[in-house]
Amino acid sequence: MSRTARVSAALLALLALILAACGSNDDKADGSSDAKITIFAAASLQGSFDDLSAAFTKAHPEYTVAPIVYDGSQALAKQIVEGADVDVIAFANESSLDPVTEAGLSDKGSIFATNTMEIAVAPGNPKHITTLADLAKPDVTTVLCAPEVPCGSASQKLLKAANIDVKAVSEETNVTSVVTRIANGEADAGLVYATDVAAAGDKLEGVTLPNADDAINRYPIVVPKNAPSPEAAKAFADFVLSAEGQKILKQYGFGPA
Repeated sequence: MSRTARVSAALLALLALILAACGSNDDKADGSSDAKITIFAAASLQGSFDDLSAAFTKAHPEYTVAPIVYDGSQALAKQIVEGADVDVIAFANESSLDPVTEAGLSDKGSIFATNTMEIAVAPGNPKHITTLADLAKPDVTTVLCAPEVPCGSASQKLLKAANIDVKAVSEETNVTSVVTRIANGEADAGLVYATDVAAAGDKLEGVTLPNADDAINRYPIVVPKNAPSPEAAKAFADFVLSAEGQKILKQYGFGPA
């Protein structure tokens, strides 16, 4: 083989290696993909979305779901508007999505679940709390979500409808913080989602509210317009809306869309 032929062969081999390396970013030899789905989800979805992620990747091994980012919907919306890369957005109410849609980053998506509020108390309900009015008693330490976040908005709607003024010792930025403070004995009671009481197991008890239907939260899911992995993101959103996805959400106490 001439020197020119040897050089040409070497260049072709190098080109083949480069193309193979580029191809491995999208498609593996077993047909799977490296497409990773980044999900921002409301704190109240933790648990259910971890299970949905596991079930989704079992049904769709070609996709990978990154550890889901959970926080208050308002805080997540702020990150998205400021440029955070995200493939799927799942919030605890429709109005929390407004900053994202107003920034032209997504449409309003689809409603995939509903949720209602309960009073969360310590096991055994030591302060004998049975109504919203009990939260206003001077010997009851109450913690609420801040009015800006979905659980706080729903709490204020219920309290206003009942004409009850509660002086909370703190207003938390997500429902998980309210649950944690009651479970740790830092407060006697608080308003959280019914699904959070169920998820807390023996750490909390729930007091159901006769007017809970006055503040039903509707959860939207959407794939933003600039999603880095739009095909994978749509597959996940479709899975959440599917019969299998809805079955998992129901197991956590969420209502139908």
